[in-house]
Amino acid sequence: MNSKMKKLVTTMMGVMLMTVSAIAQVTPMVLGDKHAMLRLDEKSKYILLPVQETEEIAAIAVLDGSNNMVQRMNVKLAVDRVDYFVPYELKGAKLFDIEFHGDRRQKGAVSEFTCWKEITFADKFDAANREHFRPAYHHTPQYGWMNDPNGMFYKDGVWHLYYQYNPYGSQWENMHWGHSTSKDLVHWEAQPVTFEPDWLGSIFSGSCITNGSDVVAFYTSAGHHQTQSMAVSKDNGLTFVKYEGNPVITSDKPDFRDPNVFWYESTGRWIMILAVGQEMQIYSSADLKDWKYESSFGQEYGNHSGVWECPDLFKLDDKWVLICNINPGGPFGGSATQYFVGQFDGHKFTCESMPKVTKWLDYGKDHYATVSFYNAPENRRVVMAWMSNWQYANQVPTKQFRSANSIARDLGLFEFGEETYVSVVPSKEMLAARGAKLKQPTDACEIVVDVKGGAEIVLSNAKGEQVTMKYDASKQTFIMDRTKSGDVSFSEAFPCVTTAPTYGSMKQLRIFVDRCSIEAFDVEGKMAMTNLVFPSEPYNNIKVKGGKATIYSIKN
Repeated sequence: MNSKMKKLVTTMMGVMLMTVSAIAQVTPMVLGDKHAMLRLDEKSKYILLPVQETEEIAAIAVLDGSNNMVQRMNVKLAVDRVDYFVPYELKGAKLFDIEFHGDRRQKGAVSEFTCWKEITFADKFDAANREHFRPAYHHTPQYGWMNDPNGMFYKDGVWHLYYQYNPYGSQWENMHWGHSTSKDLVHWEAQPVTFEPDWLGSIFSGSCITNGSDVVAFYTSAGHHQTQSMAVSKDNGLTFVKYEGNPVITSDKPDFRDPNVFWYESTGRWIMILAVGQEMQIYSSADLKDWKYESSFGQEYGNHSGVWECPDLFKLDDKWVLICNINPGGPFGGSATQYFVGQFDGHKFTCESMPKVTKWLDYGKDHYATVSFYNAPENRRVVMAWMSNWQYANQVPTKQFRSANSIARDLGLFEFGEETYVSVVPSKEMLAARGAKLKQPTDACEIVVDVKGGAEIVLSNAKGEQVTMKYDASKQTFIMDRTKSGDVSFSEAFPCVTTAPTYGSMKQLRIFVDRCSIEAFDVEGKMAMTNLVFPSEPYNNIKVKGGKATIYSIKN
C-alpha cells in the first residue's frame, strides 16, 4: 500500500476497531428457523458485521425509527466462524429485519449462530491493510469486492475512477459505485461511495461525461428488469443527484446494460452505446434525457460464446474502435475483451473486418471490462480494466478485498497484413513512476527485457514457484506459464498457459510485477498479456535466455 493510501486509511477510517459502544454480544429477536430481528445501537456510527464466505446470504431489510424500510442488503453473516468484518454506517437505522437463506437447521438454532457473539457497534472501522497480496501500485478498494471500472473521466487535473463495489463482503453482491481519484494514474485516493442501490435496483456499470461544469453519470438500474438511469453532479463527481425522470431508457431484453455515452460533433448529438445480449445498440439524444434508437451491431461479428458487456466506442486516428467485453468466450476461457475496427457516422458502426475475425485487446486470463476515460488530456485514449476473470474471481485467495484494476494503458492503431489492430502500451505515467535500478526482482517492480530473436524469462522464488515467459520469434508468439506460480488450488480454471500473437518481431518487453499480478507488453504495443499470480513469497530471482533484463523499482 502506498503512502498516500496509508494516510487516507488512517484519516478516513481510523486505525483501530475501537470506541466500541453498547455490548460485545447482541441478542437477536428470533422469529423462526430463518428469521430474526436485531435492534440497533443509536449511539454508534457503525455496526460491524461478521462475514463467513461459505455461507448463504442473509437478506437484511434496514428500517428507520418509523419502521420505514430505507435499504436492503445481502450479507453472508457468520454461522460457524468469522472470515472478516464489514461496516454498515447506521445513519439513523433502528432495526435489521434478517432472513437467512439456505437450509440452516443443520447448523443449529438461529439464536446460536456465531454472528450474534461477534457483532459489535463502533465509531471507527479498521481498514488498515492485512493482505500481503494487495498490490503496491495498482488500484484496489480499501475493503470489499470490486469488479468493472465505471464512469471514468478526467477533469481539472484529476482522474476519476468509479467501480462496481460491494461494501458488505468480498464477493459479488450489493452492487454500488465506489469511487477513487488520482492525479497521476498510479497513486489513488479512496472517496466516499457514490451510488447505493435504490428501488429501481442495484447499480450496474455505466459511464460519465462532462457537460459544461456538470458531470453526468449513466448507469444500469438492475432490478426485475435492467433499465438505464442518469444522475448529475455539481461538485466534480463527488456527489450526484439522481434524475427524477429515471429510467431514461427501458427494454424487454433480459441483458440490457452498461451505457457508455459520448458527444458526436458532426450531428451535434450525444451518443449512447449499450450491451444488449450478444449485440450492441446505439442511441442518440440532444438533451441526455430523451433517447432515440439508431442501430445495432454485432450479429455474426466476432466471438459470440458469451454475453456481450461493457461497450466503448471512440475514434482513434482516422478510424473508430468498438470495445466489446465478453463473458464467457475468452481465448483461454472465461472473461476477455474483444474489439472491432471500422467507421461510425453518428448513426451506425460499420466493421471493416470480415464477420468471423476476432481481435483481442489482451491475451491473458485476467483482463476484463475494459473501458476508457472520458475527456483524457492530449487527445489520448486511456483505458483500464478489471484484473480478474469470472471463472474464479470470487475465490482468489484474499479476504479483506478482492480484485484490482490493471495499470492504465494508452491505445493506438497499427497495421499488420491486411488488418488494422489496436496497440496497447503502458500509459506514460507508468514511465514517470519508474524508480531506481535494482539487482533482483521485488514484489513490486518493472522489468525491461531487450530481446534478440527468441527469449525465455523465468521469475522464481526459493519455494520453487515460478512464472515462465517465452518469446518465439519464428512463430511470432509470446506465452506465459503460471501453472507453477504459487497457489493455484482455488480453481481448476486458474493454472494455465496463455499465448499471444506478436504480429511481427519484438525488440523489447516491459513486464510489470505487483505482488499478485504480472502484465507484459511489447514496447511497440503489439502485444499485451495480463495474468494474476499468488506466490507464497515474492519472486526474487530472474533468469533470462536470449535477452538482457533491467529491473526498476516503482516509486511510492
